[in-house]
Amino acid sequence: MQRSPSPDSSAAKNREAEVQQILAILHKWGIHTLGQLAALDKEELRARLGPEAVRLWERANGQSNRLLKFVQAPESFDESFEFEHQIETAEPLLFMLRRFLEQLAVRLRAIYLVARELDLRITFVNKQTYERIFKIPQPTNDVDLLFRMLHTHLENFKSEHPIVTVSLDAQPIKPASQQFGLFETALRNPQQLYETLARLTGLLGADRVGTPVLEETYRPDAFRMEPFSWNPISKANGTDDPHPTLSQTHSFALTGASRPSLPRGERERRTCDSTAVREGAALRRFRPAAAASVFVSESIPVHIQSAGKINGKVADQRGPYLLSGNWWDETAWAHAEWDLQLDEGLLVRCYQSGETWEIDGVYD
Repeated sequence: MQRSPSPDSSAAKNREAEVQQILAILHKWGIHTLGQLAALDKEELRARLGPEAVRLWERANGQSNRLLKFVQAPESFDESFEFEHQIETAEPLLFMLRRFLEQLAVRLRAIYLVARELDLRITFVNKQTYERIFKIPQPTNDVDLLFRMLHTHLENFKSEHPIVTVSLDAQPIKPASQQFGLFETALRNPQQLYETLARLTGLLGADRVGTPVLEETYRPDAFRMEPFSWNPISKANGTDDPHPTLSQTHSFALTGASRPSLPRGERERRTCDSTAVREGAALRRFRPAAAASVFVSESIPVHIQSAGKINGKVADQRGPYLLSGNWWDETAWAHAEWDLQLDEGLLVRCYQSGETWEIDGVYD
C-alpha cells in the first residue's frame, strides 16, 4: 500500500518545475544575472511568463517581503583561562576550576539546565594537551560536588611540563527525576558512589576498577574492564517469553504469577539436559591457576608436582585437548588441556601454554 503524496509536497514540486521552466526561458532571452532580470518591464513579464515570473522580478528588485525566521545558535558552556606565569602546582589550577564551576552553574541555572558532563582540557608549555571527560551520574549544578570530582582526579595527576592554559566545558541537559520500580533498588547517593569510584580509579588505575565483561573469544577467563554504570533494568514490553530471564523469574515469584507454560516436548528435553549436566563431574577451578611442574614421557604427562597438595604419579590421562585463537595478531594464544588422574585417585585438569604448566582445577 503506497502513501499518496501530500498536497503541500505536490504543490512545491509543481512550483519548482515552473520556476525551472521560467529560468530556462530567461536564459534563452539572454537574461543571466539579477540586474538583467530587474531591468525588464514588470507588466510585460507578467503577460509573457505569468505571476511566478513577477515574484522572481520582485525579489530581484528587493520589493518582496517574507517572514524572518530567527535561528538561535547553540549556546556553549565553556570557560578558559591562560595563566600569565607557568604553574607547576595544583593550587592555582584548582582555584581557577572552582571559579569556572561557579560561573557555569550560574549560567545553567539561568536557563533551567544542569550539567551532565564535564570536559577538562589542560595545555602545557610544550603545546601538548591533556583532556579528561567526567561523566556525572546524576546531572547537577552543585558546585561543591562537581569540584570534589575534579579535585579527586587532580590529586593523583602528574605532568612533566608546566601548565599554561586550562579550560572547562559543561554539556547541559534538562533536569529529570527518575522513578524506580517496586522491586528495583535505587542508589541512596549516586554522587558518593561515583566519587568513591573516582578515588579507587586514581589509586589503582582505570584498568582495575569497573565492571568485568567477557570477551568474544574462546580463550578461558578472557575479559575486559568497562567503566561502572548504574542502570536499573527496565521492564520490557508485555510479550510472553518462553525462556524467562532471571529477573523475570524473580518477578514471577514475587507477584505470584504463573510461569509461562512450555510445550511437553520442550519440558522433556530440558529435563534430559539438566539430568545429563548433573551426571557430569563438577570442576572446582583455581583462581588464579596453580603453577605446577609436570614430567613428560613421550609427550604424555607421567608425574605432577605443585606447591600445594597436588603431587603424585599420573595413573591415567585424557588429552591433549587443543585450544587456540587470535593467531592473526599479537594476542595469539594456544593451550593444550589434559585431564589427569593421579595414583591416589585425584582428578585434575591441567593445561600447557608454551613451556609452562598450570593446574586449572580439581574434579569432584
